[in-house]
Amino acid sequence: MGTRQGMNRTSEGVHRTEATAGRGEKSDTAQLLGRLGMACYGVVHLVIAYLAVQVALGSGKQADQKGALEQVGSTAFGQVLLWILAIGLVLFGLWQFLMAATGYEWVSGGKRTRKRIGAAARGVVVIALGFTAFRLATGGSGGGSGDEKQQEFTGKLLSLPAGPALVAIAAAAVLGVAIAAGIKGVKQKFLEDLNATELPGRSRRWVGWLGTTGYLAKGVVFAVVAILLAIAGFDSDARKAGGLDAALKTVAAQPFGTVLLIVVALGLAAFGVYCFAAAWAHKR
Repeated sequence: MGTRQGMNRTSEGVHRTEATAGRGEKSDTAQLLGRLGMACYGVVHLVIAYLAVQVALGSGKQADQKGALEQVGSTAFGQVLLWILAIGLVLFGLWQFLMAATGYEWVSGGKRTRKRIGAAARGVVVIALGFTAFRLATGGSGGGSGDEKQQEFTGKLLSLPAGPALVAIAAAAVLGVAIAAGIKGVKQKFLEDLNATELPGRSRRWVGWLGTTGYLAKGVVFAVVAILLAIAGFDSDARKAGGLDAALKTVAAQPFGTVLLIVVALGLAAFGVYCFAAAWAHKR
């Protein structure tokens, strides 16, 4: 009798071990697919950086996420790459949702909550970008540009009671994102989410530099978007709002704008390269 009970317990233990291993296998698969998607996110930033340089040199190209995807799909090989990016971006977005639900166990309290909220927001943005890539890959228009969507959103807010005040609040929220990105870059808080031991010794300093430069550049872009949004609210004119493309072209229009925009473009390129390192060494 005792032997039979022991065998039952052993059998149950084996089943539990197999189930745990299965969950770990699925988790590993999700991690791998998400990391590949993060590398795709890095590619998008590299193309945006290229378009930003083109704008700085006088091109009228659309320098935002949609413009980057259109640029990728402009050749026969690019169409194949566009499909890869579309799938990768959706996978990255789903991974961010997984991280929002169960991730960031290496931090606690309010910090974990903030990171999970950030991951959820990033997931929404990246999946939307992935679906834009799918529409472009299948021959569709991919929807409006980032500027058009921003203006449409601003127009809807302005049509509400106390619309200008709501737009000003939205501008303040975007400015908060810009400040947070800048602080994250300066303090290198992004390194908390990486396993430094998985990075080759000499590359660790470069990863820190790339992340700092990238987050500062993104902070600058978000700050300009916030300023454009605030102006649209104060003037009650949705046409003065804009997204990434308008922000970059606003930078280019300033004194020494060409130099400033090239610096921002280099920062966006640095963020793209950082994404490759983060895809490799991100904590589980």
